[in-house]
Amino acid sequence: AARIHCYMQDLFEHLCSLEVDLHHPGIQLSSERLEALLHPDFHEVGRSGREYDRHTVVNYLSYATVQRHVVSEGFALANLANGAALLTYRSASKDTNGTLFNHTCRASLWVETGVGWQLRYHQGTPAAMTW
Repeated sequence: AARIHCYMQDLFEHLCSLEVDLHHPGIQLSSERLEALLHPDFHEVGRSGREYDRHTVVNYLSYATVQRHVVSEGFALANLANGAALLTYRSASKDTNGTLFNHTCRASLWVETGVGWQLRYHQGTPAAMTW
């Protein structure tokens, strides 16, 4: 049981780290890094309800000139099957005055592939301000 707990804790920390990498915490991600993080069949439904494919997301994130400051909290991990995990959390964007906006509930389906853990599906849903 302790080994399973340790594995889940390690997986939780690893997937949280990968997820936060996608928030651009002060560094620009290369298209190569994004392609390694995003599964070839990646699909996203944004908080606006718009749908995005992998190509669109890679282009947008790798060429973004404005670094958004994203605050995330409440991460939780559910092991769905061997090599598949659901990471859920809340996020908000932070403006230069420190005001949080665009509060969002997020869900990411991560799958383990030959190149490592990759994000297969992501969805953002507008959330009430709770911070």
